Amino acid sequence: MSALTVSDEQATSTKAKVIQPAWVRAVHWTNAFAMVLMIMSGWQIYNASPLFGFTFSKSITLGGWLGGALLWHFAAMWLLMVNGLIYLTVGLATGRFRKKLLPITPEGVISDTKAALTGKLSHEDLSKYNQVQKLLYAGVIIIGILIVLSGLAIWKPVQLQYLTALFGGYEAARYVHFFCMAAIVAFMVVHVALALLVPKSLRAMIIGR
Repeated sequence: MSALTVSDEQATSTKAKVIQPAWVRAVHWTNAFAMVLMIMSGWQIYNASPLFGFTFSKSITLGGWLGGALLWHFAAMWLLMVNGLIYLTVGLATGRFRKKLLPITPEGVISDTKAALTGKLSHEDLSKYNQVQKLLYAGVIIIGILIVLSGLAIWKPVQLQYLTALFGGYEAARYVHFFCMAAIVAFMVVHVALALLVPKSLRAMIIGR
């Protein structure tokens, strides 16, 4: 077999390699859409009863008023919950979480963080996450679960009184919900910035290869 033929086969193999399977791409973009709706409508709901001494500009909120924002928030909530359950179920059943997100070690996170800050972190193999990515993705899954549970505690504080009590009461659940939202927004900003810095990762999430 000639060197040219071997090279052609390697090129074909690399081109055909699936980085992000179809189900991952589907739940990723559905989740992104639902999360944007929830955040923007959530900011409008927050403005009706602020926790802190500021409110969000109406230009970045959704719903126009409290009632409208609640309708958007609840609609997006069901989409997010169903999509999230599909993601967690398939991710656990296929072993994707174990293969992609584990192990995570303090030494690995520190080493990859230093490499990232000095521009030496490799992005050649998109099929493997570095330790910083593993930590962020595992963390946002946990935060996603917390924001759903705290949201349910706020939505049905009487019917779900034990869940609300678990968060320390209605007001405490609101604070948990807010800070989880802030963490998700921060994650999304970093996530989008990194996708722009490494365009092939964005391409992989669109076409899979």
